[in-house]
Amino acid sequence: MEEHPGRRCPYCAEDVAPDALRCPHCRSDLAARGLWYRDQPDRRVAGVAAAVARGLGLPVTAVRLAFIVLAFVHFLGVVAYVALWLLLPFRAGEESPLERGLGRAKDAVRGLREGANRIVPGDPRP
Repeated sequence: MEEHPGRRCPYCAEDVAPDALRCPHCRSDLAARGLWYRDQPDRRVAGVAAAVARGLGLPVTAVRLAFIVLAFVHFLGVVAYVALWLLLPFRAGEESPLERGLGRAKDAVRGLREGANRIVPGDPRP
């Protein structure tokens, strides 16, 4: 079987050049994959709007305006912004704030369990 020098498009599974930004077969944007992190050059507050804009290939201003407009619709913009802030990591390869928080909670529960296991029945110490 012959090896392909390029890579496969994640959308249509056709072979594309390794440095291709757009698939020549299905015209999908290959550059946007993996950009869902908040450390973007055009970030302002927390980088959520810039990450969404880069990930979806939209203008950052349009995404910011969408968050503002959705904020007036049952506070949906603020809820979505906070949820994305919790889910998106700051840099590529890092854990998101939610993953870090869950990891700390898991460590705390593990510490409580280990501490509870050390208590010996009938021990006069509290």
